[in-house]
Amino acid sequence: MRARGPRPQNALPVTTFITHWVTSGGIVLVFLLMAAESCGIPFPSEVIMPFAGFLAAQGHINLTGAILAGTLGNVVGSLVAYGLAARFGRPLLLGPGRRIGIRESHLDLADRWFERHGLLAVLVGRVLPVVRTYISFPAGLARVPLVPFTLLTFIGALPWCIALAAGGYAVGANYDKISGPITIVAIILAVVVVGVVIGWLVRGRRQATARGQS
Repeated sequence: MRARGPRPQNALPVTTFITHWVTSGGIVLVFLLMAAESCGIPFPSEVIMPFAGFLAAQGHINLTGAILAGTLGNVVGSLVAYGLAARFGRPLLLGPGRRIGIRESHLDLADRWFERHGLLAVLVGRVLPVVRTYISFPAGLARVPLVPFTLLTFIGALPWCIALAAGGYAVGANYDKISGPITIVAIILAVVVVGVVIGWLVRGRRQATARGQS
């Protein structure tokens, strides 16, 4: 499942740099980013896996490898989140966890979903925004059996990664026809991501200052 397409000759320097940075990390980077997402760090799989599929269509990485890396990254990250919640509980998640974007509202949503559906939430929650990122925490707090948790996480993450990567692959295979709009969107997304990261850092610093003054 590896295809090669012509590299765009008119790619802007910023898109060339981003592509080089991601492809240099390749499948390892896909694994790490997807693991981070499952630990509650805001790296959206809705961006990671389609881009991985896009790069696979351009011949930079292997599509099957990217899908497996994304799925296993989800599993490993979920196990880390499960272990942290089981060992340290909500004080860790709502204390230091705030520095990586974990909020009480995120945990409350995942808690409600888990209380309503039990282990089924681990499976179905993998395709739901927000819930998929934080569902491992209530599972860890409840200390659900580890083997079923791991298996359901894998089963739920695999089709999600396949669908997102396949969408990106389809776009990459037709890149020559839509390269102009993709370049514009890539620049816009890069600006948005930088803005979000800066806002996140500023907000965290303000909250830390406010807590220090209280």
